[in-house]
Amino acid sequence: MNRRTWLAGMGLTLSAALLDVSLGVAAAEDASKISLSLNENPFGPSPRAVEAISKELSQLARYNTEERTQQLIDVIAAKEQVSPEQIVLGEILEPLGVKLGLHGGAGGEFIYSVPGYTALVDAATSVGGRAVMVPLDAKLRNDLPAIEAKVNAKTRAVFLVEPHNPSGTVSEIAALKQFLRDVSQRALVIVDEAYLEYSEDFATRSAVDLARAGANVLVFRTLAKVYGLAGLDIGYGIAPKPIADLLRSQGVGAPRSLNRLAVVAAIASLQDQPFVDDVRRKVAVERNLWHQLLRSLKLRHSDAQGNFVFFDAKRPQTEVRAALAQQGIDIGRAFPSYDTWARITIGLPHENARAREAVKALFSSRW
Repeated sequence: MNRRTWLAGMGLTLSAALLDVSLGVAAAEDASKISLSLNENPFGPSPRAVEAISKELSQLARYNTEERTQQLIDVIAAKEQVSPEQIVLGEILEPLGVKLGLHGGAGGEFIYSVPGYTALVDAATSVGGRAVMVPLDAKLRNDLPAIEAKVNAKTRAVFLVEPHNPSGTVSEIAALKQFLRDVSQRALVIVDEAYLEYSEDFATRSAVDLARAGANVLVFRTLAKVYGLAGLDIGYGIAPKPIADLLRSQGVGAPRSLNRLAVVAAIASLQDQPFVDDVRRKVAVERNLWHQLLRSLKLRHSDAQGNFVFFDAKRPQTEVRAALAQQGIDIGRAFPSYDTWARITIGLPHENARAREAVKALFSSRW
């Protein structure tokens, strides 16, 4: 076999492997293990993204370009109907937390719900910021009135995850929009919408309309969830122009800081809305089956709208995790102070079926 033939064969092999990933059938390192812990999308990326990646493989010796970066910005701006100047590329929450934590000196307060996703707040506190924790409400939603009551002159930012993680709940739309209008006049509100496109009413629920109108609201989106690009890890923020300018001036979203394959995959993914709609429908079917099981077992659970479920196991989560691990099912970590609650990511249908049977057997026994 000559070098050209070998390279051609390798190209076909890589393309075939990528196609398998797009269909959600990539072989796991251990086929007996089911990973339902990190809220990944097991259905994989859009076939358009796979094709774009395949075509770009021959260019891996080259850095990402300004032209391709601008193309992605323009695609996002058109999708979100905002100015390209408001777009900052990348998984921006941690650098944003650092910038806000440093801006104005130590002691700035960052309000967020607990338990919750803490990347931004952790980054802010690492440089002198102060975390202000607000428990979820009785329905395991962001407690908007309690959060608003904590806002004061020291508040540097309010960090809101909608749908929430780990509960998966969403706020009532009118109350959420009023909260954003009111609080954004007193402090920056950062809304992490990582899981929003799993919900049926995502377009109405999104905070992008306020960012578009010039409110002091920053919306974060990631392509690691519904778009199936966790392995390439790319997202974007829709920010007030002064904050967008600040982040860009510090190198956030610079073309050479971005993965070339991630950029082309993002461009293709964002232009394939039918794929996103299909993933949303598949996840909704599986989520409903999970909720039916939890109701039948009389286990309290949240009204999750993302690609995971959250329920009270009535015993330490660590015990539940260990028992399921013996069955080859990984459900990830606990979330203090909800130490008896378990979060399970929605996997492929056959994985969910196996996990549901394991949960049913576990909670139907005298365990």
